[in-house]
Amino acid sequence: MRFPSTRPFFPRHLMRIALAFLLLGTALIPVRPATATANYDSEVATAWFNLALQLVKSTPGYTPPVASRAYAYLGLALYETVQPGAVGYQSLVGQLNGLEQLPKPNTQTGFHWPSAANFALAATTRYLFPSTTPENLAAIDALEARFVAEYQPTVEPVVFAHSKIWGRSVANTLFAWSKSDGGHAGYVHNFPDDYTAPNGPGLWESVSETTPQPLQPYWGANRPFVLPTGDTCPAASPFPYSEDPNSDFYLEAQEVYQVGKTRTPEQTDIALYWADDPGITATPSGHWIAILTQILRQEEAPLDFAAEAYAKLGLTVADAFITCWQTKYFYNMERPVTYIRSVIDPTWNTGAQVDPVGTPPFPEYTSGHSVQSAAAATVLTSLFGNDYAFIDNTHAALGLAPRAFGSFTAAAEEAAISRLYGGIHYRAAIEQGMVQGRCVGEHTLALQFHD
Repeated sequence: MRFPSTRPFFPRHLMRIALAFLLLGTALIPVRPATATANYDSEVATAWFNLALQLVKSTPGYTPPVASRAYAYLGLALYETVQPGAVGYQSLVGQLNGLEQLPKPNTQTGFHWPSAANFALAATTRYLFPSTTPENLAAIDALEARFVAEYQPTVEPVVFAHSKIWGRSVANTLFAWSKSDGGHAGYVHNFPDDYTAPNGPGLWESVSETTPQPLQPYWGANRPFVLPTGDTCPAASPFPYSEDPNSDFYLEAQEVYQVGKTRTPEQTDIALYWADDPGITATPSGHWIAILTQILRQEEAPLDFAAEAYAKLGLTVADAFITCWQTKYFYNMERPVTYIRSVIDPTWNTGAQVDPVGTPPFPEYTSGHSVQSAAAATVLTSLFGNDYAFIDNTHAALGLAPRAFGSFTAAAEEAAISRLYGGIHYRAAIEQGMVQGRCVGEHTLALQFHD
């Protein structure tokens, strides 16, 4: 495919001068190799995000909201580090909530943008995963060292030094800013003891003895990256709670119940494929990061385009979780398993074969999978096109067969409906979650990445 964000590295006015010299028969002075970000491949970016997926999977406390925040800061650190060398791009300073300034690079000294990205992503990763395992910390060191060994021999010492200082300065500044967003060190505060869940008919209650408290009840109050507030993309009110068999609420629960009893093998495969449980996978937002990583490698995308893509997707899934969590704790709706066991069938179980972790420990409405999948698809469609077909191999290591999609929208729709197949969500939470997600994605697309 063509990457519209890339620019020719030889400016037109210089081309005219060169042509004039040629016409005059004058020898040209050799031109130094181009240093624009577009002239480098994106391996440094895809390698670091691939490692981030592994860190999220294996670091305690990296629940879906916490993971989405990490992906956002990694994408932003990458983008802001290489943006000064990306022709036609501009910083997001002044466009994101509370991000008023970043260091200014001295472009006269020269930079090696992949090296700068390596140091920025290494520093940001260490900041975001301080509690990870010794093995993971060693993997971070090894990946940084791998790119140092690859790049340093090919770069002038002064340029390499400036690139190192620049990448780390961006990471340091962004991390300092991140501490004020409400989600700092969220991995140690997933189930706060000071939260008291409301009681009443139709309201959420835990179905697990091990997690009596709900997950991240304050996450919806965090500072979004792009959205003005967490409730900028509201969902319509859910159906009123009712145990009347003729009510909309009962009929929605009855649908979940019947699907659970008659689920086809294909529906079971879909429910399993998109479960994306924490501790087993890189979470739902990580699934979309993995899809993007596969595509960037397949397309051999340049560094500037990859930086834009990771930033847009990271910011989007992070804001999707904030707005979804704001909605969840506004309505505090009980899960289908609670209602069905109480009103329809006390023996009902969704079945471990479609979700080994079981019903998530937080309110039902709206569906987090639906919000973040629709948001991610909106952004990825803008980057790659409406009919971009791809094969997703995200869960090959889990033994799950790859799935083919004709578009990002088709993948998002499958991810969303998977939660009905798994007995996790009512249909309204899925459909309204998709509406919310598209709203979040459109806000990201309103950012000015290009001059």
